[in-house]
Amino acid sequence: ELLQVVPGTLEVSATSIKLNWTCRFPDACQHMRAMCRLAGPSSPPCEAKEVTGEEMLQGQKGTFTCPPLQPFTVYNVNISLPPSTVLFTWQFQTQETVPDKPENLSLDPSTGSLRWKALPSCKGQILGYQLSITARSAHEAGFLEIERLRVNSSVTEYTLPDHRPGHTYVVTVQGLTAAGAGAVSRQEFLSSGSETSAPLNVSSCSARDISPSQGTVVLPLRPITQPHGAVREHQLIVAVPQDTATVAGVCSGELQPFDASLQHRAYVAAVLNLTAPTDFVLGDGTRQHGYYNAPLQPDRNYTLLLRLVRRQQQAEKFTCVCYSFSG
Repeated sequence: ELLQVVPGTLEVSATSIKLNWTCRFPDACQHMRAMCRLAGPSSPPCEAKEVTGEEMLQGQKGTFTCPPLQPFTVYNVNISLPPSTVLFTWQFQTQETVPDKPENLSLDPSTGSLRWKALPSCKGQILGYQLSITARSAHEAGFLEIERLRVNSSVTEYTLPDHRPGHTYVVTVQGLTAAGAGAVSRQEFLSSGSETSAPLNVSSCSARDISPSQGTVVLPLRPITQPHGAVREHQLIVAVPQDTATVAGVCSGELQPFDASLQHRAYVAAVLNLTAPTDFVLGDGTRQHGYYNAPLQPDRNYTLLLRLVRRQQQAEKFTCVCYSFSG
């Protein structure tokens, strides 16, 4: 062979292709031309622009890189000598990348039906959609519920399972390809009607018997009851005061036990088998189940979350009740 592509040097990404070549007889390889072209016509909604131009290859060896290409698209790379001697040809598909954000995200406030426009498989095969639904109660300011789930690619509608009037919902939807989750489509909705009772049997969210000298506070805890679950294991989370969005991130985050070197990081202080109203002393210095109920620092503001977590195969739900106080 006059021209050889070095084995193992073919590199294909989502936007480029690179290969190393060698010529056995450099004098015969003068005026070689290399180019990339679409392997076939494209059509909406995944219309790809044709690659223009070509590169002249000189010498005994070198590297050829195609111009910027489009993800998840089939191209041909050709190296030839004029007028029509083909030295190398290869067809390849660029790799997948994350998709664009879903469009036309809407919620029917009366039924709780969430809809969005299906994503085309332009940047990768759409494997499904990742949903995050954060609900806040207008009646109970300390109540927060976050549901994260994945649905398959044919689904473009989802009914909120616990849709209730008088709630604010923050919804995000992302498309998924093999490369990961794409851009976020986000909307905030207020459900119609008024709430007639406190959600999930949550009542008081106030702390009492605050003792700055001992670093303790008494929390009147009530189980977070759910209509379709028997989960009893509640987590008590300690965090510094933060904005609403960050508190939601703490509620649904993967948290660790107390670490003295990370003073401002939220941590799990205790895990409780909560079945009835209980007064719990936070900050008493006890260790149970691998968690340290560390004494609280004086003259510091705290946000505490009582959290209930339920996980299924492709869904997880976090319900939190918030307490705020100053040490």
